Amino acid sequence: MRQQITIQRLITVALVSICIGITVSAQTPTADTVLANARKALGGDAKIASVKSFIATGRTRQVRGENLVPIEFEIQAELPDKYSRRDEFPAQDAGPVTAGFVGDALVLIPRPAPPPPRPGAPAPPQAQEMMLRQRMMQAKQDFARLMLGMFAGTSAAFPVTYFYVGQAEAPQGKADVIEVKGPANFTARLFIADTGLPIMLSWQQPGPGGPAGPPPGAKPAPEQRLFFADYRDVDGLKLPFRIRRAAGAETTEETTFDRYRINARVDPRRFDTTAK
Repeated sequence: MRQQITIQRLITVALVSICIGITVSAQTPTADTVLANARKALGGDAKIASVKSFIATGRTRQVRGENLVPIEFEIQAELPDKYSRRDEFPAQDAGPVTAGFVGDALVLIPRPAPPPPRPGAPAPPQAQEMMLRQRMMQAKQDFARLMLGMFAGTSAAFPVTYFYVGQAEAPQGKADVIEVKGPANFTARLFIADTGLPIMLSWQQPGPGGPAGPPPGAKPAPEQRLFFADYRDVDGLKLPFRIRRAAGAETTEETTFDRYRINARVDPRRFDTTAK
């Protein structure tokens, strides 16, 4: 049964305070050197390169209005280009949902029915196809954001470029800021603490009007943030066991990982691109 809650009681909105003003020092490091130090802190290039697959399980608490919805998830990935996340909703009368991709093919189980046409008009044949393409790109971007927190990089399934921006103040000390750009206008900023560990990823979610911006009079979409925390040793790697997502100043979900399995055998059923 869905539990009614007050957000103020059960969610403490305490976003990491990072200074908006970004400074560039006289001896500016490069994105390559900052990311190399990050990968060293996360376990080293050789150890990261040895990861061919991983399975992660845990729980997400998602804020929906006045409700806190629990989600139990399992992520399976086989690098470079297979990813799926299966969500189960124990408090809802709904079956599990699996979303991800294999190469450029969408994994979506179950697939949604095509939108009903307007009365007296046929459904646009491109509408369903466009929706599925958007879902696949969403899955690829979710995968890239997770990989940036885990390994300070992505895979060939979602190639990106990096640019050094400057430094920002964070509770952990100074954080180097790396701009990340990828397919479909993907742009984000990765904040890496002086420990070498990624602590935050921020990006602007397209709001009404899409990438072109909101229509006149509409409010712009709030900045989205992922906070990576509670890094622990897993088979020679340091991986985040807690990720918090926020939109502007509002926490929207908190994810806790129970377990990572590195180079575990993935389930081929999680990557069925033909399932209905």
